Amino acid sequence: MVQRSRERILEGARGLLARGENLTVEQVATAAGVSRTSFYRTFESRRALLDALEVEPETGTRERILETALDMIGAAGLTAVSMDELAARAGVSRATLYRLFPGKPALFTGVLRAYSPLEPVTSLVDSMRDQPPEVVMPEIARTVYRIVYGSGTPRLGLLRAVVLELSSLSPDSEEAARDLVAVIFGSVGSYLMAQMAAGRLRVMHPLLALQLMIGPIFFHLLTRPFAERVLGLDIDGEQAVVELARGWLRAMKPDEEGDTDG
Repeated sequence: MVQRSRERILEGARGLLARGENLTVEQVATAAGVSRTSFYRTFESRRALLDALEVEPETGTRERILETALDMIGAAGLTAVSMDELAARAGVSRATLYRLFPGKPALFTGVLRAYSPLEPVTSLVDSMRDQPPEVVMPEIARTVYRIVYGSGTPRLGLLRAVVLELSSLSPDSEEAARDLVAVIFGSVGSYLMAQMAAGRLRVMHPLLALQLMIGPIFFHLLTRPFAERVLGLDIDGEQAVVELARGWLRAMKPDEEGDTDG
């Protein structure tokens, strides 16, 4: 009986995929002519069904999906991305796409981790935790610049999407935002707090300190093409962001009398 239900569910799911429809548990159960209870008796989750529909994706599939998603998000933002169109452009089946990325939140998180400065910056800070801010902060600025501009094609679309999605905090981006905050505060935030406690930096909320550092650098990166074409900016990119980091260091220098929190 269980084997028969399994075959009917798999057949119904394949039919839905062939027609380009979503694979919700309710839709699959209806297509298979079984109850939701029977579905969960056969497959413990929707993910288990997707696992049964297709063998392990070929090598490079995840990277190809993320590269395609990077282009689509950079061009129109996360909200405009269609998972069906993404699967078609990446040359993968819907089942494969949803196995690797169950939805837009997981997709956006994957893109941020693969292509944003997030992980390179956290790795840098973790490796330089014992160094003073005068050494670490300019290196963070250089790393951000190299990630955004050093790949041949500037990743300004992704940078714009990050600013837009995290400021609007849509349901699709909230999961990625929480992941981003957890990672940043676990590395850069904790480093800043340690440096404040040691008296090397002005004491303030670490979120404000991060915003004070990130804001000018992101603004420079986003407006740099305009500044170069229209205003004739001819300052080297790394030099520019390092100067911004040094400005941050001057602003974060503790008062001679000593800072108090608040």
